[in-house]
Amino acid sequence: MLRYLPFLLVLALWIYAFVDCLNTPEEDVRGMPKLAWVFVILLFGEVLVGPIAWLIAGRARRTTAEAADAPGRWIAPDDNPEFLKSLNKDDLKDDPKAE
Repeated sequence: MLRYLPFLLVLALWIYAFVDCLNTPEEDVRGMPKLAWVFVILLFGEVLVGPIAWLIAGRARRTTAEAADAPGRWIAPDDNPEFLKSLNKDDLKDDPKAE
């Protein structure tokens, strides 16, 4: 079973890069047009050149601040300042010593 692990890892990276490229908006793609990246990932995926090139050079990196400013983007609760503020308010309501 262990001899199949490298093949499965290559296949997983290949599929991840392909789906990530398809889901990335056209304006966030760097270097080449999106269709060209799809062909690079599919043609050179078996030797890992295509998927690794996409992950390193093809897609734009977003910082946490940019992701928080984007409307409709999901933010993890521990990165969301509004959620953390609401926790403090709930703690004060449940504390009998605060009254």
